[in-house]
Amino acid sequence: MVRKFLLVCGILSSLLYVTTVILAPMRWEGYSSTSQTVSELIAIDAPTRPLVVLLFILYSFLVYAFGVGVWQSSGRKHALRFAAVGLVGKEILGLIVTLFFPMHLRGIEGTLTDTMHATLTGVGLLFMLLALGCAATAFGKWFRLYSIATILIFVVFGVLAGLDGSRLEANLPTPWMGVWERINIFAYMLWVVVLAILLLRVQVTPFQNALGGKRGSGRVGSEISTLRKNVQSIVREAL
Repeated sequence: MVRKFLLVCGILSSLLYVTTVILAPMRWEGYSSTSQTVSELIAIDAPTRPLVVLLFILYSFLVYAFGVGVWQSSGRKHALRFAAVGLVGKEILGLIVTLFFPMHLRGIEGTLTDTMHATLTGVGLLFMLLALGCAATAFGKWFRLYSIATILIFVVFGVLAGLDGSRLEANLPTPWMGVWERINIFAYMLWVVVLAILLLRVQVTPFQNALGGKRGSGRVGSEISTLRKNVQSIVREAL
């Protein structure tokens, strides 16, 4: 039950983040989700910073809980433990960036906090790729291909967003930067939801198979098969 709750936290975390990214800009007149980044919502002196920071803190703790749930669900699949480390590591850095290293608003000269913001965000991306890559090896072909497709989305739209990085620093227009970034964000959030649902289903499947008389898994299935054979042998001898 506890593991199930922790895994559900992964679904809730994605829903909270996506909702925040969609609704928070409504509190900032003049903000454009098409051309501006999510980081600008928590920028120094941004009108949305107080609310978004609070919601991002809650999001981070939901991800931490989900990471624990992934670890507890790993069993003999050590790759899932590395995935859990990636999930939690990425969000530890994300929370540090949110609280201590926000970027400045456009048009204001950058300082050390802007440099640290970009650096830690980049390292966080590596943790994200660790989670994607390791989880991809823990399940069947379809999830592996889905994870690879998600990584490819990161690469393509990450490059497109990165090309606008210098324009952002120079306070020049970035017409589609917000779109490229949000495609990556939503792709990752969806992947987290799919992973959570997959783990929730995997947890109950072996038990259901054993009860249904189908092919069991592990020790439980073996013991049921042995017991059935012994009963059949006793019946034959009695007859």
